[in-house]
Amino acid sequence: MNKRLISSLKYVLIIAYLLCDYQAVFARIGNLGLSASLLIFLGLYLFLAASLFLAATIRSTPLRVGLAALFCVGSVFLQTYEWGTRQPLTYSAFLTMIDARGDFADAFYQYGDVLAKTVPIGIALFVALALPPRGLRLPRWLTVSAPFTAVSLVAALLFVRGGEGASALPAPIAPTAFAGLYAGSWMTSAARAKEPVVVPRDEVRLERDIVLIVDESVSAQYLDINHRDGVTSGLASPPPGVAVVNYGYAAAIHNCSAGANASLRFGGTRENYRDMLASGVSIWDYARRAGMRTVYIDAQRTDGSLQNLMSAEETAGIDDFVQLDGVSITDRDIVVADRLVELINNGRPEFIYVNKVGAHFPVHDRYPDSAIRYRPYLPRGHHADQDDTGDREGFAGFDGEAESWRRYRNSYRNTLVWNVGEFFSRLLAGADMSRATLVYTSDHGQDLHETGKPGNGTHCGTRPVQEEGLVPLVVIDGAAHDGAPPERDWQRNHDANRNRTSNYNIFPTLLRMMGYRRDAVHQHYGPSLLERTEDPLTFNTEYYAQLGRDPVWRKIDVTRISAPPIGDYAP
Repeated sequence: MNKRLISSLKYVLIIAYLLCDYQAVFARIGNLGLSASLLIFLGLYLFLAASLFLAATIRSTPLRVGLAALFCVGSVFLQTYEWGTRQPLTYSAFLTMIDARGDFADAFYQYGDVLAKTVPIGIALFVALALPPRGLRLPRWLTVSAPFTAVSLVAALLFVRGGEGASALPAPIAPTAFAGLYAGSWMTSAARAKEPVVVPRDEVRLERDIVLIVDESVSAQYLDINHRDGVTSGLASPPPGVAVVNYGYAAAIHNCSAGANASLRFGGTRENYRDMLASGVSIWDYARRAGMRTVYIDAQRTDGSLQNLMSAEETAGIDDFVQLDGVSITDRDIVVADRLVELINNGRPEFIYVNKVGAHFPVHDRYPDSAIRYRPYLPRGHHADQDDTGDREGFAGFDGEAESWRRYRNSYRNTLVWNVGEFFSRLLAGADMSRATLVYTSDHGQDLHETGKPGNGTHCGTRPVQEEGLVPLVVIDGAAHDGAPPERDWQRNHDANRNRTSNYNIFPTLLRMMGYRRDAVHQHYGPSLLERTEDPLTFNTEYYAQLGRDPVWRKIDVTRISAPPIGDYAP
């Protein structure tokens, strides 16, 4: 290939690459209208585009190829997120994706159809930048400084704008700027010393286990305890002597797993949750101070890997860290149910925190054939024995349109049949519930596209539908052996709290059950479920709230929840 042809190919590929985002560019121009902001955007866009052309002329092969690889990855990351979710990638969303990196392979399945477009586009950019420059010779200082200046300029813009403002700019630049901001924040953040447990406790001897079961991606309206068209949960008709206190629709803390679970472990209110995370005083600390043995069952990960912002320092407060290495992903929640039966029946007072597999994508292989109740469903059978998704062999393609979502919702229902219905049926049948009180919820809900809107996203969106933050909240309590009622009066404020609670109420509820004093608990962590909660029913869509931004709250209107469409499976 002659030099002139190589040079022409490089620049043609860059132009073609930039044209791939024409819809986002035109949409941004339309939103800005005839204004000074439009001129600023156009000027910045042209400068960033020019920086790509200049980067392609860098003479140093290692530097040029290294930048090509970095920009290729950034391009795929941003375009996959934005084309899949149809939302702009902000710094908050970037942090959410970083914290959810353990689910990368699962996301590969969900966004496989989008990746089929974004990966070739990213490779085209890599080729355009990596091919050796021929003919044109520009000053070294100009070619080398241009891409770094572009990234620095966008990073400064993002810092000033609270992590927003990069929408429709050339795709590789923003993720690289995000990564720079993240690295800078990590290097400059000062570690805070762990604070002591300050909430006083009555010296009472605890006899029961306290169990927090956190499901994954379970939307409250898809369970029969909350909707007449919901899936059998195993909770609607409990065994004799077991009280199921259903608080109905509750608000999640965040619409993504990491933040939701972190605040369930460290507590806090909407006003102070960031301070509580920074203090380092966890539910494990409170449980151990109350004389309880601590157990963490993580059914989602294996080989000791941590998730949901959990650190090695935090695990020092866990007496028994349980993961299910070697157990099929399809069977893990059922194995968890059996393990809980053993723990509850062992006669030792323990605090047990469970992260279930639940209904996280890929939902098509989270259940066995025996659990199939709803048809048609997504193609299945290739990922049942894998922690993560692996390859996509045999998958017909998820295009984010109506028929795909119909099958997805039916697969989701089948998953709930197994990982919720069978789980609780087995657990409540085997456990001596006079020895335990269980709190059940989910980390977040799901956007299952009941309204017919296109797209691939289910949760973690920056502009979420309210169903992403809609979770079940249930207390399961058993009578003592002598037939006495449950130890605590969950019914006293139940009617007032139904459809008026959130997962912010769980941490203070656990502390109250551990014997910590009501007023001090309320002061630090808000009301428990034993009080009137008067919760605003909002969830956080800007959980990390960095770069000068404040948390953003999404209100849930329980009168406008999208019902599970029975047309998905009815004749």
